[in-house]
Amino acid sequence: MAANGIDEDPNSPKDDRLVSLETRLERVKAEEAAEDKRRHNAEAQRVIRSAGSRILSVLVGYPLGGALIGWAIDQYAGTLPWVTLGLMFLGFGLAFREVLKTAKQGPTSGREVK
Repeated sequence: MAANGIDEDPNSPKDDRLVSLETRLERVKAEEAAEDKRRHNAEAQRVIRSAGSRILSVLVGYPLGGALIGWAIDQYAGTLPWVTLGLMFLGFGLAFREVLKTAKQGPTSGREVK
């Protein structure tokens, strides 16, 4: 048998060191694949949570902000509740438009998921 293994007989039993090396290499590859999958899932969950919190804040904040500004205008002008209602419904419409825009962008907007 040659020292570099080039002339080695293919039917001879494998060296134990080589078998051990291949086993460890396969184990490391499996661990890396599992870690990549875990990272991908964590990133996907982060993107979904971010989009959900954005939608929730828009659905609450736009109408509430519109109602608050409308109430202030109504107090000044003495037209309660018309400007409050008008700005609140305008806030609902803008919030709905923002949700549709977010839905069109999809969950991978912003940072790219690998």
